Amino acid sequence: MALDIRLDGSVVLVTGGVRGVGAGIARAFLAAGSSVVVCARHEPREPVAVDGKSADFLPCDVREPEQVSRLVDEVSERHGRLDVLVNNAGGAPFAEAASASPRFHDRVVALNLLAPLTLARYANTVMQGQDSGGAIVNVGSVSGARPSPGTASYGAAKAGLVSLTGSLAVEWAPKVRVNALEVGMVRTEQAELHYGDEAGIAAVGATVPLGRLAEPDEIGACAVFLASPLASYVSGATMAVHGGGEVPAFQRASTAAWKGK
Repeated sequence: MALDIRLDGSVVLVTGGVRGVGAGIARAFLAAGSSVVVCARHEPREPVAVDGKSADFLPCDVREPEQVSRLVDEVSERHGRLDVLVNNAGGAPFAEAASASPRFHDRVVALNLLAPLTLARYANTVMQGQDSGGAIVNVGSVSGARPSPGTASYGAAKAGLVSLTGSLAVEWAPKVRVNALEVGMVRTEQAELHYGDEAGIAAVGATVPLGRLAEPDEIGACAVFLASPLASYVSGATMAVHGGGEVPAFQRASTAAWKGK
C-alpha cells in the first residue's frame, strides 16, 4: 500500500538544489505539493520541475553569510513563511590531505559544515516565529562515518554535521526539528567522475548490499519524510540512506564458507 505524503502549502528551501541529489530532493518536495525554492551560485539551464510544477531559483553562495541572510529574507518575504530547510549544498574534489593547501581545506569545511550552520541559524529565526515551527534536514554522507581518503576534510566536515544536527535539535526544540541523512553513493550527472564508466558504476554498485547506487529521488523521499508530520517525534536523528552500507572487506577476502555477496 502506497503512503502518499502531502505537504501542500509548505515552503521549502533546498540549497544546491539545481542538480544531482539536490534536484532529486527538490522534485520530491514539489511532488508532495510544496512550494520549493532552490539556490546555487549559478542558475540552471532548465528549471527543476516535476509534473509541470517548477522550483523557484535564487542565486546564493552559501559560504557567504551576507548572501545567506538575503536568501532567507527573500524566501520569507516572497512566501510569507519558511517551513523546511534542506542543507544539501556540499561536496569536495579529490585531494590528498598532505598536498592540499590550507585554503582548500578551509573552503571545504566552510561549504560542508559552516554554511549549513549559518543557513540553519537564519532559518531558525524565521521558524521560531511561526506557530507551526519548522524542520531542518542536513544532508550528510557515509564519508563522515568511515575513513574518507582523498576527501579527508570533507569527511571530517560531514562528521561534524551529524554532531551539529544533534546539538541544534536540543537547542531549538520544541518549535524546530533538526535531523540528518547519512547518504551513500548516488547515481547523479557526475557519477562517472567518481566511479568511472558504466562498468565501473556497476562494479561499485555491486559493493553495496542492495546491489546498486541510489537515485537522487530516493534521497528526496527520505528528506520529505523527515520534514513531514509523519516524523513529528523525530529530532536529532540521523537516517542512514546507503543501501545497507558496505560489505566488510575482510569478508570478501575470507576463505570461509560465507564471503558476502
